[in-house]
Amino acid sequence: MTENKKSEKGSAEAVTAPSHFIRKIIAEDNRTGKFGNKVHTRFPPEPNGFLHIGHAKSICLNFGIAQEFGGVCNLRFDDTNPAKEEQQYIDAIREDVRWLGFDWQDREFFSSDYFEKLYDWAVQLIKDGKAYVDDQSADEIRENRGTLGEPGKNSPHRNRSVAENLGLFARMKQGEFADGARVLRAKIDMAAGNLNLRDPVLYRILKAAHPRTGDTWCIYPMYDWAHGQSDAIEGITHSLCTLEFEDHRPLYDWCLDALGVYHPQQSEFARLNLTYTILSKRKLLQLVNEKRVSGWNDPRMPTISGYRRRGYTAQSIREFCERIGVAKANSTVDLSLLEFCIREELNRTAPRVMAVLKPLKVVLTNYPENQVEELKAENNPEDPDAGHRKLPFSRELYIEQDDFREDAPKKFFRLAPGKEVRLKHAYIIKCEEMVKNDQGEVVALHCTYDDQSKSGQANAGRKIKGTLHWVSAAHAVTAEVRLYDHLFSEMEPDKIEIPASLNPDSLTVLTDCKLEPGLKNAKASERFQFLRLGYFNVDAKDSRPGAPVFNRTTTLRDTWAKIQKKG
Repeated sequence: MTENKKSEKGSAEAVTAPSHFIRKIIAEDNRTGKFGNKVHTRFPPEPNGFLHIGHAKSICLNFGIAQEFGGVCNLRFDDTNPAKEEQQYIDAIREDVRWLGFDWQDREFFSSDYFEKLYDWAVQLIKDGKAYVDDQSADEIRENRGTLGEPGKNSPHRNRSVAENLGLFARMKQGEFADGARVLRAKIDMAAGNLNLRDPVLYRILKAAHPRTGDTWCIYPMYDWAHGQSDAIEGITHSLCTLEFEDHRPLYDWCLDALGVYHPQQSEFARLNLTYTILSKRKLLQLVNEKRVSGWNDPRMPTISGYRRRGYTAQSIREFCERIGVAKANSTVDLSLLEFCIREELNRTAPRVMAVLKPLKVVLTNYPENQVEELKAENNPEDPDAGHRKLPFSRELYIEQDDFREDAPKKFFRLAPGKEVRLKHAYIIKCEEMVKNDQGEVVALHCTYDDQSKSGQANAGRKIKGTLHWVSAAHAVTAEVRLYDHLFSEMEPDKIEIPASLNPDSLTVLTDCKLEPGLKNAKASERFQFLRLGYFNVDAKDSRPGAPVFNRTTTLRDTWAKIQKKG
């Protein structure tokens, strides 16, 4: 990965990748030989939910920086809380990291791989007088911890003898005590300015079956204890964490120094925050459990699997992560930048097709009844090698309902009584008559076509301001199309409770859409640009052979910001 400047078209401005301070740290460490010119990182997800777009930033950083410096990156599951961990999350994490384009080869590890070693190291701390068993409840520990302005209070059990602590800790391991009855705490300083150094809890009793170790353990290490020691065991050189762990770094260092073991370097970077997006796994789980979405891979969810199902590509997400850079201070990125990245890629790669989402029938009264023409249509004007396809054209067609108005304003350049439009790749037509139902609704249009106006003919070049997409009624494929929009209507949904922050129009399902015939056999995850409508992909979950379901990946341009400003 190299820093570069990329040009953006349309409303997006040119983006220059910010200076990468992590890159500079590693380059300096290599210059001084701090880790023997080695770079060994790790991506350590908790298997208690699906990965989201914020994790994608960490994945790209940890794996990407290792690749850049000729190093390696481990995938390590931080499985220290069996009450919330499931095998389905482990499987999903593996799939997402691979899909993003990264390979950990044979370096897949679990914190649970080290439970025995972590326990032995905890015993060593006790023997060295640096840890003790505390009988206080969680509420009492919290109450006696103190504040930023006031020191904490020593536990009444802080001065237990080494022998008593060793005995109690062994009994905790053997399951003699109830959940929460006792904890193991580091003995550091209850008056420390950093609250994380005020005798933090290292182990708690939790009688829950673990996905990998079963009922072998009933005490489990806290993250702050397992994290640094797991890094040391694996020989990690640069432990890259998000900014909320900056205050935990002194504890990370203390634990490693207290044990006298190999000491990696922890560095912190700002986590990703996106407008109109929640990246709290707790709240995402709430959405799933309350069935406000169809699951973790609902295309409205900010999970990697949700974006994948919606039609995002791994390349577009990696490009987004590169564009936003790596910073030291928290900030919020506009969701439109992520959408721009997928538009930019799909504009280059997605075949153009025609689909009518809300069909209105058009009958060309002067076109021969049984005639069918095959018209030539380009697949992608951005790709000179994309070639062309044949489109059937017949007497009866479908156009969009929104492309016709009975009482059209002056600057309405689509179809209206007495007006002409061009049909894309076809002819110029003129609206002669409307057909209405008993409720007075327009259900069909009778039009005439100019048989000399087809592309390449004499009248093809006469100026018509409006060009519409269409499909032949006799050849159209009927399909379901799902129009996805932002899941949240608030720019900062974290500040508002669910469901008040939800966008009621985040999903619109259309079941009678008419598509050009070549889309009948579209395969799962194939991506297309529906002319004038947006980018769509074939839903990998609900599509069936010969019956594709299409998801809208994104619109053709960023209309959301304009809508919000008007509102």
